[in-house]
Amino acid sequence: MRADPRLAEVIRRVGRNRPDFTPRDPFAAMVRALVSQQLSTRAADTIHTRVLRLVSTLSAGHLLTVDPVDLRTAGLSGQKVSYLRDLADRVAGGRLDLSSLHQKSDDEVIEAIVAVKGFGRWSAQMFLMFCLHRPDVLPTGDLGIVKGMQGILGMKRRPSERTMERAARAWQPYRSIACWYVWRSLA
Repeated sequence: MRADPRLAEVIRRVGRNRPDFTPRDPFAAMVRALVSQQLSTRAADTIHTRVLRLVSTLSAGHLLTVDPVDLRTAGLSGQKVSYLRDLADRVAGGRLDLSSLHQKSDDEVIEAIVAVKGFGRWSAQMFLMFCLHRPDVLPTGDLGIVKGMQGILGMKRRPSERTMERAARAWQPYRSIACWYVWRSLA
């Protein structure tokens, strides 16, 4: 709050709550992210529940045994089925070692995750923040962050990535926490 009076005002308005840092299973988090892409929360919850019913235990090996037709029947698009199968294949085959991601740098984690079909930089940054609980992530491609920073900075137009990065320097090394407040400022 001392480092940035503009963010301090947001924190006072939102209240000193904390994001949920409950440990998450990386594979489950990635499955959930793929299922949820471009869906309402309610639709994503319904489809995710159906997918979980198809596997005895959510693991790469179990997911690979599920017939793709059954995944489609659960409500997944053909493209999302291919994304899930690519993720499961990479994990089961050892090309993506989820248990070692916590030891890697943020850039190494992003590189590993974007190699999986269906995952881009934003998804990897959300994984860093909410699964690995990295404290210093600034997802400048997130619409909520862009809009929130636009308001915090008092700008009429959306700020550029460079502008957001400059403004967020004061938040280092806790930009993830600052982003949580930025998101909450929009609620």
